[in-house]
Order: sequence, then C-alpha cells, then structure tokens
Amino acid sequence: MMVDSFLPSMRALVARRLKRDGLSQGKIASLLGLTQASVSSYLSSTAAKQSEVLSNLGLSLEEGETYAALLAEDLKNNPTYAVSTLYSIWSRILGGGDACAFHRSEYPFLATCEVCLKVFGPERGEAGGPIDHVASAVRSIEGSSLFVRVMPEVSVNVAYAPEGAKSAEELVAVPGRIVKVKGQARSFMKPEYGASTHLAAILLEVERKSPHLRASLNLRFDERMSRVLSKLGVSHLTIGRSYPKGSQDKVLGALRERLAGRDVGGFEAVVDLGGEGVEPSLYLFSEDAISLVRRALEIAREFSSSD
Repeated sequence: MMVDSFLPSMRALVARRLKRDGLSQGKIASLLGLTQASVSSYLSSTAAKQSEVLSNLGLSLEEGETYAALLAEDLKNNPTYAVSTLYSIWSRILGGGDACAFHRSEYPFLATCEVCLKVFGPERGEAGGPIDHVASAVRSIEGSSLFVRVMPEVSVNVAYAPEGAKSAEELVAVPGRIVKVKGQARSFMKPEYGASTHLAAILLEVERKSPHLRASLNLRFDERMSRVLSKLGVSHLTIGRSYPKGSQDKVLGALRERLAGRDVGGFEAVVDLGGEGVEPSLYLFSEDAISLVRRALEIAREFSSSD
C-alpha cells in the first residue's frame, strides 16, 4: 500500500505544492530524488486521481494536501526532517485503521488482522509523566478557537525536555506536528519521545544557555505579531534575514551564532525574521509545556483582539 498507492500520490501532491512555491522542476526532482521526467509526469497528473487513491486509504484530498504541505516545508528546510514526517503520517494512517478496509479488500485472508492497530495505534508508547504532560498542553491548544490564528502557514509543534534530557531522542513532541484542519488546530498523534528534530534542536540550544527553559513551540510572525509581543512585554532575541553558510539547518545555525554573542540577556522567545526559503517564525519558550501553552493562548487572544 505504501509503495504502490500512498507514496506516488504524496509525491504528486508534494511536487505540485513545491511548484506553487516557485521551485523549478529540476529543484523538485533533486528534493524528491526523482528524474525530471518523473516530476513532469506527477505534475501533469490530476487531483482526481490522487483523491481516489487517498480515499481508498480513508483520507480526504484536503488531508492529503495538508500532509503534502508539511512534507514540502520539510524538504525545503532539511530533507532529513521529511523522512521523519512521512513516517509519522504513515504511522497515523495505519494506527487509525483508515487503510484496513482497502487492505482487506486486496487480501481477504487479513479479515481479522489488527496488527497495525496494535503497533501504531493511539495506545502505543509509554504513557504518563512527560508524555501526558505534553498531551495535556496539546489538548489546550486543540480546545482553543483562537490558536489557529497564530499558527504558521503549515504547522506547529510542542517540544518538552524532561529533566536531564540531552538529545532530540530524549525530548517529547508531537509526531507529524499540529496542523490546521477545518479551521481548528489538530494533532496527528499522541506525543512521544524523539518525535521532533528541528524544534528539539532549537530547544536544546536555548536550554544550554537558559537551563530553566525546557519547553518550546513555534508560532507565526509578522508585523502584527511584533506589536502583540511589544504590548505583552515578551522579551525576545532576533535572528534571520541572512543565515550562516554551510549550515544544514539555517535557523539553528543562526540561533547558535546569536546565543554566542555577548549581549544575550533574559528572553522567552526568539524571533526569526525569515529569509530566502525560510518562513518568518516566533519560537516561544517556558519552564514547562503547560505554562508555555498558557502564554501562547494569551498571545493568541491579544492577536485576535487587535483586528
């Protein structure tokens, strides 16, 4: 199912998304690891074809487009991130039972199979402690009608570093991140260890400088958000416009340079002004995920009231 159905459809949707973002067929081919002829074929395929395939897997075209936007974002920033996101998406499909009917129609002897539900389902992984802590914070986000207004174009994640965590694998985050679905913020899956790469690296870098900051999430940034930060007194560092050459993760490289400076005082946020291929973003930090989301919702309320 993955190789014959899901992957070709996602390649087509991602290729079209990257094309809309202004990338050439040659660049798209390079990012996807395909020939230009294959990319041309995907770009000429119809959305109706992808819709039919995704429907067999229990997905709407809107969901497919959301997944494609996530993957396109990752491919542009760091292709390694896209592999992790693709795994999270596919795990969600298998764990939710969305593909079971189609799989059983192809292989009738699997009529009573529940392997994917057990391996990838919502009960997998270790519960309690940091996982439940982040899950509680995510529920607050999903319960807010205003949070979606401060989300970036594509997605948000929440990362939390339990005491003593030193690597991304030891941090808790949301696999596949939190996305906009029908005007609401929705998470792909239950939080788990090692579910973030980029945001986890950002948080670990900040924690080295300010050990009390152990949770982070990302929000949109624009002039309106800048005014909100000023009104609420959110102290922040600023990076962006240009990024260190040779850095695989441009934002992380710029952050390291900024934190190494002499004029770094107390802060609870990092503003990335963006640049070529990088969307402007606000990274918010706090002592734990609950207080972090509480501050983010305060920002969302102020942002919404400033219409």
